[in-house]
Amino acid sequence: MTITVLDGGMGDEISARLEGAAKGLWSAKALVEKPDLVVDIHKEFIEAGARIIITNTYSTIPAYLGKAGMAYRYIELTRLGGELAQRAVAESGEAVQIAGSLPPLSESYRPDLVPPADEALPVYKNLVEALHDFVDLYFCETMSTAEEAVTASTQALKYGGGKPVYVSWTLNETPGTGLRSGESIKTAVDALSDLDVAGFMFNCTFPEAIEVALHELRPLTDKRLGCYPNRTNRIPSDWTLDNDVILGTRADIDKQYFVAISQRCIDAGATIVGGCCSIGPAYIKALAEATREQQ
Repeated sequence: MTITVLDGGMGDEISARLEGAAKGLWSAKALVEKPDLVVDIHKEFIEAGARIIITNTYSTIPAYLGKAGMAYRYIELTRLGGELAQRAVAESGEAVQIAGSLPPLSESYRPDLVPPADEALPVYKNLVEALHDFVDLYFCETMSTAEEAVTASTQALKYGGGKPVYVSWTLNETPGTGLRSGESIKTAVDALSDLDVAGFMFNCTFPEAIEVALHELRPLTDKRLGCYPNRTNRIPSDWTLDNDVILGTRADIDKQYFVAISQRCIDAGATIVGGCCSIGPAYIKALAEATREQQ
């Protein structure tokens, strides 16, 4: 079993280095104001051992860019995110794949705010096409409902030129309770039964919930599995990026624990492993070193 190491949380790395990036445009702020920073962070993750990096296009969506009157620039900035990832790989000299991020089109973790398919389909089409020339595969990531994953992956498969498409769901933090929508893992997988996705993943939630979900998922499919958990505290049901709630990070998830539970996720079937929010290059380096013989 060959393990591929993913990168970590681009958004938090940007927020720590660019004033004002924790709110509003979030990670897209770097694309507008400091694009070289994006390249530098990609390269740090590559140097740490990541062999798949994810484009900094999580917040290049009309909903976020519209906060600054820039919704009309979402295709341009999505394309820039792809260009910067490609530049980082070229400058690193390493054999690294680029995954195009296809994120939620409203707030993360909010199944109640997922836009209807007829509104989302044209946006996802444009995101897929904007990334096409720069990526090797697509990640429909942080999907909080079965329908949201179907909508995003349908467009990636239709307009992505045959490049592999992975679906990554975000879970309730309580292990064994399914997606944030309350839907079961089986329901989420069954909804994609007619689509030729390359694999299934879980991201941006507690690693303990992901470990349990992988055990639940493994008997349901023969496709490749993966995960990239976060270190964020439990997300309130009414959370938004710009409200006054400070989430903070779990102090108990140090590098040693992250590596240990990532290994348990590998034992549960994951062959693509990395990190999401608050998982920085040092964590990815520790994971890459610990799994070197499995790569």
